[in-house]
Amino acid sequence: MKRDIQETKKRLLEAATNEFAQRGIAGARVDRIAELAGCSKALIYDYFGNKDQLFDAVYDALVVAFVQEVPIDTSDLAGYAGRLFDQYQACPEILRLAIWDILERGGSGTHLEAIQASNQQKIAALEQAQREGRVSDRWSPAELLTLIVGLSTIWLFATPEVTKLNATEISAQRRTITEAVRRLVDDSNRMGSESREAFTSSSPSSSIRLGGVEKNERI
Repeated sequence: MKRDIQETKKRLLEAATNEFAQRGIAGARVDRIAELAGCSKALIYDYFGNKDQLFDAVYDALVVAFVQEVPIDTSDLAGYAGRLFDQYQACPEILRLAIWDILERGGSGTHLEAIQASNQQKIAALEQAQREGRVSDRWSPAELLTLIVGLSTIWLFATPEVTKLNATEISAQRRTITEAVRRLVDDSNRMGSESREAFTSSSPSSSIRLGGVEKNERI
């Protein structure tokens, strides 16, 4: 009986992942999820509660799996970016769910314990690598992590017009990303904290919100 319940939950999560990724939270339909999973709609409420709670379960499961499968490697950040790119290609649903979370819930998913713990661990690892002189300190650890993650997803957000101007082969896109990150973290590009502060203080700033937290961002 326990095995049957786990199998049913797995089917429901898989069906819900597809439904939420395609239609968002508001557009998703519980009856359609149940039909795709081959079970009754009542089981969704029994196992997960309401539709929002089902989205939480889907989002949490994907994030935890993603974090475990793509750990940061400060000795090879270019390779890390390449592996992020691979994982986003293999599981584009996670980015779609993240976008729906931002649009419909103000990015509340960023407060998941798994995400917070993962980000803290990555920033600590980058700080250590910078102290040891293995990674350029041109950027703060948080800025560097943001840049690496952003570059790893850049092709997924490129418009068709932009894509047509560039190589469309997956392998070429991956090489572009890894080379960009390699240059980004190259220790020969070290700027130093004093120079970085002078650079940022001379740049215009704008106020943005990241994960629900307002920050001043230099542009």
